[in-house]
Amino acid sequence: MTKPATIAKNKYNAKAYDRIALQVKKGEKDKIKDHAQSKGESLNGFINRAIHETMSRDKTE
Repeated sequence: MTKPATIAKNKYNAKAYDRIALQVKKGEKDKIKDHAQSKGESLNGFINRAIHETMSRDKTE
């Protein structure tokens, strides 16, 4: 990716998305990533799905 394209992408991402830092114990990231990949998802996609499914489930309790 060219430098101007990277700058444009970063500018868009900063405007369109919030960032959340997540800490897990050493070795957990690889386990989570492997699980996500086994389901055909990216790590980010899996974490977002887990959050949204939990929030939806918590509403029905």
